[in-house]
Amino acid sequence: MNSIFTRIRDKHALWYKGIVFVFSVFICTVLLPTDTNQSIKFLKIGDVWKSENLISNIDFLVRKKNSELQLNTLSNKNEPIYYSEKKINTIQLFKQLEKDGFIQKKSKEIIDSIYKYDYFLSDKTAILGYDSIYIVFKNEAKLYPTASIIDSKKIKSIIANNSGNIEEIEKIISSIPSNIEFNSQLNSEISLIEKEQRNIYNNKIKKGTVLLYKNDIITDYQFDVLKNYKLELEMTSNSFSISTWIGKLLTCTLILGLMMLFLAFFRKTIFSLNMHVTFILLMIVFVVFLSSMVSQYNQYYLFAVPLCLFPILIRGFFDSRTALFHFLNIVLLCSFFTSDKFEFVFIQLIAGIATIFSVADMGKRSKLLFSALLTCVFYILAFVSYHLINQSAHQLESITNYYPFMISSLGVLFAFPLIYLFEKIFGFVSDFTLLELCDLNNPLLRQLSQKIPGTFQHSLQVANLAEEACYKIGGNALLVRTGAMYHDIGKINNARFFTENQVGEVSPHEDLTSDESAKIIINHVISGVEIAKENKLPEAIIDFIRTHHGTTTTRFFLHNYKKEHEGQLINEDLFRYPGPIPFSKETAVLMMADSVEASSRSLKKYDAVAIDELVDRIIDHQISENQFINSDITFRDINQIKKIFKKRLMNIYHVRIEYPR
Repeated sequence: MNSIFTRIRDKHALWYKGIVFVFSVFICTVLLPTDTNQSIKFLKIGDVWKSENLISNIDFLVRKKNSELQLNTLSNKNEPIYYSEKKINTIQLFKQLEKDGFIQKKSKEIIDSIYKYDYFLSDKTAILGYDSIYIVFKNEAKLYPTASIIDSKKIKSIIANNSGNIEEIEKIISSIPSNIEFNSQLNSEISLIEKEQRNIYNNKIKKGTVLLYKNDIITDYQFDVLKNYKLELEMTSNSFSISTWIGKLLTCTLILGLMMLFLAFFRKTIFSLNMHVTFILLMIVFVVFLSSMVSQYNQYYLFAVPLCLFPILIRGFFDSRTALFHFLNIVLLCSFFTSDKFEFVFIQLIAGIATIFSVADMGKRSKLLFSALLTCVFYILAFVSYHLINQSAHQLESITNYYPFMISSLGVLFAFPLIYLFEKIFGFVSDFTLLELCDLNNPLLRQLSQKIPGTFQHSLQVANLAEEACYKIGGNALLVRTGAMYHDIGKINNARFFTENQVGEVSPHEDLTSDESAKIIINHVISGVEIAKENKLPEAIIDFIRTHHGTTTTRFFLHNYKKEHEGQLINEDLFRYPGPIPFSKETAVLMMADSVEASSRSLKKYDAVAIDELVDRIIDHQISENQFINSDITFRDINQIKKIFKKRLMNIYHVRIEYPR
């Protein structure tokens, strides 16, 4: 039992993600539409049917309008209606009478006289006073004169006039009801029902009938047919269909499952943080909920739901690829609320991808306005192109068809306040916040520049190196620049113990032992974290402070201590930074940039050879100490970083490359 609890505790993060995933799948499954024919729910006269041909999957009756019903009450066309399975079969009855010995000289004449009539009724008393009646045969109603209907009295009269044999007459009459079982007495109750239906309904639409062809403009008659079709579906449909719910559950599981797999395989940093996964899944659930609410009002206004806003929110906290993949999942789920799913997916994808491109660099707030305008333009272009290629250009004539696109585009402008709100709720860091933190007028940076100008200049140089390297290898350049500006704020407490802040040739370390000096140097990481938390810096920035030295040692003081205690067992952990080691591209790049820039200040000669040797030696040593094993960085990235550092340092120190003579 303890081992089970231990496993659950050790995997609590995965259990949490699983619970949030199941919850999201359940909510989306409930919200997805069950009515497969809701595409006709909001149609009105004059609308265009943009989907494929609509075919009836049931038989139904088209109810008459109120005006037609009033006319019916004034008309005299209230003939009874009877059902008949088969017409009278003369040959069959003739053979039966022949078998029974009734065929005599005049028998054939009798039978011919009887079967010139269309239908047999046991008693015509019910239809007296009517000139005609309706008889439904094979689901087709026809009007027959009452004179063409024969009953028992008429048969008896015909036989009596053609034969004097009373015994034969009685036998033939008694044989008719039993031998003509396929033409049994017609049901008067059904007659009343059919009569009522004929008074109320115009006609019957059979299963398989095409109700609407693609691009049909809805007429008055088609509107009436669709209204009756929808009512019949509501009455006959089963409110709970196991197959439909299984399909909805499977759909949501597949779409959201692919989102989780994408994060697990390609965005491990995001997947490792429960808050990030929760945010993304809640965003999807919220969009599906919003689409469900709008679809209850009008399907076409689903285009007014600002779907393009949500990839901007994701891009504000993560990256463009995550935003695009997230947007694809949202569009797929929301398409189930529309009748023309391809039109919805096509238009939304075109507009959404354009939006993501427009905010690839969210360095300026003015880009949100540009993004909103660009989104609207691409919405309209996609809408126009779709209907032109589908030969439904009449859809482009109404200005009201463009209103949803304008509303959706305006929703993009809400990105900035929502980003600020989600930052406070989930503790995220957006590009806007990073820009504010990078501002040199930020109180903490002003304090850094005033109290320890040497460290401040060092931080600026590190920021420039790290930013350019991140641009090259595909990291978040703005994040690493901001982290670099704050990575050494812990030096404020003991500024004079750091070389870049020392004035003159006297070092305060001369009065301290090597282990005491190492403790002060190492402590700037711990102090930096404390200062950052006091000033409420985001965790993403504090991570740069924690990791910029990893678990390396203060090599200078460790070397001196070994010389002073030669032959003794030395605890190197006294000279080791607390870590952790870098765990992302950005933190790894900052570690390299910090060490290279600091060491470059101690070079005695600034030339290409010395700088090359310095960069290679510093970074290779960090690799040998396994400082980058948790970072999402490759040796190819590291080689590119080395080239950038060498080039930048030579520019800083105005080194000319010596060309061969």
